[in-house]
Amino acid sequence: MNVALVFAGGVGTRMNSKAKPKQFLELNGRPIIIHTLEHFEQHSEIDAIAVVCVADWIDYLKQQLERYGFKKVKWVVAGGATAQESTRNGLYAIQDGCGCDCKDVIVLIHDGVRPLINEKVITDNIEAVKTYGNAITVVPATETIIQVNASEEIKDVLDRSICRMARAPQSFILRDILKAHEQSIQDGLTEVIDSATLMRHYGTVLHTVDGPVENIKITNPSDFYIFRAIVEAKENSQIWGL
Repeated sequence: MNVALVFAGGVGTRMNSKAKPKQFLELNGRPIIIHTLEHFEQHSEIDAIAVVCVADWIDYLKQQLERYGFKKVKWVVAGGATAQESTRNGLYAIQDGCGCDCKDVIVLIHDGVRPLINEKVITDNIEAVKTYGNAITVVPATETIIQVNASEEIKDVLDRSICRMARAPQSFILRDILKAHEQSIQDGLTEVIDSATLMRHYGTVLHTVDGPVENIKITNPSDFYIFRAIVEAKENSQIWGL
């Protein structure tokens, strides 16, 4: 069973949108989260979707899911105090709802504000998990990566040919990622930045999957403008057959 866990639990303070969280900002009349979820809804290998949402916006999200005819979204749960807790809430919902052995479930953890994924990267994640046990979507580093110390002095200039930038989805066997989260509770780790970092902390050897360069996270206004421009370019390409 292949399940997408889509995180839409943030409020998007860097977006400077006071009216609504960033995942509900609209392009072409549809919220960003809907653009994102459609990729998983339409993928033949995705069996179910879980969404972790800001608690106050769950009813609104459910209205949007009904409006756009989503069938695969089986669970909508409230986020927690941290991104790590929110992800864990979603994992528990999948565990409780699947009714099968967690070692037979592949979970693709994705940001609700990364709407520029595609069918291939979802397929590649699933295949990599079947082969290696996990998959971390990455893109090549295209600029110089500088490592600094606590005083913001340059400590090292990394060779960007061997550097990658982690994106999403980040995909795992449900049993494995749950085990890491449960261990982190015992160890008092509450602010781990993402699932890849958490799994690596507990000794998992991670494997990469190349994703599309445009697979950006819409965090601030300039990201939204880039998203809009890419969508419009793709639409024009389809219209004019370019």
